[in-house]
Amino acid sequence: MMKKWILGAATAAMVLVLAGCGSSTVASMKGEKITKSEYYSKMKATSSGKQVLQQMIVEKALDKQYGSKASDSKVNKQYKTVKSQYGSSWSSTLSTYGYTASSYKEQIKISLLSAAALKDLKKPTTAQLKAQYKKYEPKVSTQMILVKKQAKAESIIKEFAAEDNTTANFGKLAKQYSTDTSTKSKQGKLTAFDNTDTSLNSAYKKAAFKLTKNGSYTTTPVKTSYGYVIIRMINNPGKGKFSSASVQKKLKSQLYTTWESNTTVMNKVIAKVLKKANVTIKDDDLKNVLSTYLGTSSSSSSSSSN
Repeated sequence: MMKKWILGAATAAMVLVLAGCGSSTVASMKGEKITKSEYYSKMKATSSGKQVLQQMIVEKALDKQYGSKASDSKVNKQYKTVKSQYGSSWSSTLSTYGYTASSYKEQIKISLLSAAALKDLKKPTTAQLKAQYKKYEPKVSTQMILVKKQAKAESIIKEFAAEDNTTANFGKLAKQYSTDTSTKSKQGKLTAFDNTDTSLNSAYKKAAFKLTKNGSYTTTPVKTSYGYVIIRMINNPGKGKFSSASVQKKLKSQLYTTWESNTTVMNKVIAKVLKKANVTIKDDDLKNVLSTYLGTSSSSSSSSSN
């Protein structure tokens, strides 16, 4: 549900609040009581307590430097978008992942802030862009007919070849022959996809991207893990030149999306944010709470250098 590098939902958010709160009572029973200082001492020794403090520090540092990129309206908009995708199962989904509506919004905010920091602190090199361009394919629209037998697919190709090459005629055959129930009633049309797609069969994508002309189709059946498919290209806008502004924009977007899910990359970005924030840990027992980002001694940090 969230980027891999982002910390989990807070499980002990009182850790920082409890620091230095003395002997105020948290819980009492006959002849016994648990004070805030006792609770704090226990919590700071746990991995969950340290994780919460780490998350709070990171979020405050990010918010201080990039707060304008994660306004309440942006967070709420993204929250509503994700919620709508799950429909009536949203509450149970949140619970399964250990979130409440509030804590999930908090994670959305961190995601937006971290994305802003990434774009500010890490710029794609020409070499990285060229490497991405080799993998790049524009978003294409296709339609397909899926059958179990190769011979059947071959006969459908012959039948289509004898007709006018139109989306409607291919769609008619899809409705008549395709075994894919999710697309056969939609003229065999799939949701548009590009090289970053992870849901489609790799053989399908490879064959589809070879259809560079609109209206072109596979003249031999494509073998996939779920049967044989005939693919027709509805719209392929073309890869475009590496130097074009629109292609450069797409390449950068793809790189940033990949980096956002890369723990190593994001940890380096957050390290720069924390160094710029000049964080100082006051409790010696927690001096290494930021070691994930700053190494074994994270009690303090100086200004960042690129």
